[in-house]
Amino acid sequence: MFTILIIVVIVLVLWAVFAYNRLVTMKNRAQEAWADIDVQLKRRYDLIPNLVNTVKGYATHETEAFESVTRARAAAMGAGNLTDKGQAEATLAGALKSVFAIAEAYPDLKANQNFLALQTELTDTEDKIQAARRFYNGNVRDLNTSIQVFPGNIIASSFHFSAMEFFQLDAADAAAKNPVEVKF
Repeated sequence: MFTILIIVVIVLVLWAVFAYNRLVTMKNRAQEAWADIDVQLKRRYDLIPNLVNTVKGYATHETEAFESVTRARAAAMGAGNLTDKGQAEATLAGALKSVFAIAEAYPDLKANQNFLALQTELTDTEDKIQAARRFYNGNVRDLNTSIQVFPGNIIASSFHFSAMEFFQLDAADAAAKNPVEVKF
């Protein structure tokens, strides 16, 4: 009888250790995935001034659009939590679309090699941001599920694991459905 009790205790301790380690691993994966998003966002922030300056050379009278992109970039870089970051990124995406819409009105600009290279880089970066966002949200989903389901929730609450926020760009998705308005 005593042997059975010791075996049960050992099994419970091992289960707790494995459950804890699994939660730590999942949390670290989610944090690493966020770091990947952050790297891609920084890359985009670094490309935006070059794009704006290139377009400015051709469309000097479009200062409102350029100021909008600059403000949106500053807001996105300074956003604190994930909700604010998602809203700021959505605003920035909309502002960038207006710059690309302006570029459509200038055939010389559309043929400019520097502009084309920047446009390609930004498109590539946007694709990487989307992939990193999906990866992050998948890791957050797995972590949050493990924290919320029984019996993992016992270990999670005992060691103060908390659910993480998803990184959503709902406003950007809504903006993508609406055409960009360009005024000359």
